[in-house]
Order: sequence, then C-alpha cells, then structure tokens
Amino acid sequence: MHTGNSILIRAPRGRIFDAVSDLSRWTEHLPHYRYVRLLGKDGERDIVAMSARRGSIPVSWVSTYYADRETLELHFEHIRNWTRGMVVVWKLNDTRDGTRVEIIHDLRFRFRPLAWLAEPIIASFVAAIAGKTLATFKEIIEREGGR
Repeated sequence: MHTGNSILIRAPRGRIFDAVSDLSRWTEHLPHYRYVRLLGKDGERDIVAMSARRGSIPVSWVSTYYADRETLELHFEHIRNWTRGMVVVWKLNDTRDGTRVEIIHDLRFRFRPLAWLAEPIIASFVAAIAGKTLATFKEIIEREGGR
C-alpha cells in the first residue's frame, strides 16, 4: 500500500514544521485525535501511542517518531498491531504560493494472503484521518497569520 495526502498551506515551511512537529499539542489542535501519549524512547526516537477517529470509529496505533529539523520532515514507523511496519513521512516543500505539505504512508501488509483485503481498508482509514489532519492544520496556521 502506498498512499499520500497533500495540501497547500500559505505559510513558510519553518512555521508549519514548528506547528506539526509538536505532537504534545495535537489533541489541542486536532479534534479528531483522541490522544497522543509518549511511551518512551528508542534511541533518538520517541515511542508514541496515538489514537484518532475516522467518523465515529476509533483507531489507535503505536509508532516510533522523530522530527528532522534539517530536512523539516516528520518520520513515523508503526511498531505494533495491524499497521506494524507502516512508514509515514511528512514532507514540506516550498512552492510559489506557500508550502505543499504531504503525508506519505507505505505499508506492505505482513500477512500477504490477506493484503488484498487489509490494505484497501487501512488505506481508506489513513486517507480520511490524514486528510482531516492536514485540513485542520491548514485552517489553524493560516488563521494565525501563516506568514
């Protein structure tokens, strides 16, 4: 499964990175997120438990996380449950009109005989949650003046 969501935010990359990389504030900003909990460390990476809703359906996962200040990217790797092995990268790219923020999800479902069923279902949940996350951050950042 390879899927991506993107949105244009009229703000500089650094401003967006500062807003989206602070996971401790996600539940303040994102009403569809139920919780983000720091569970510990794995070297330089945080281990986080996260939960969001797709409509009324709660979804949760555990991943490693780090924010790369040099490239202004966020990196997650799911380490438990159904989405174990999913790699998620947030990319922030300058454009003439602002910053294109893209969330890319890659997963090779580990039980291949069920991948034909599991991957499309997981992709639909991922797309819905990521799309809402991007739209909400766009609204907040642009409302606060962006530039």
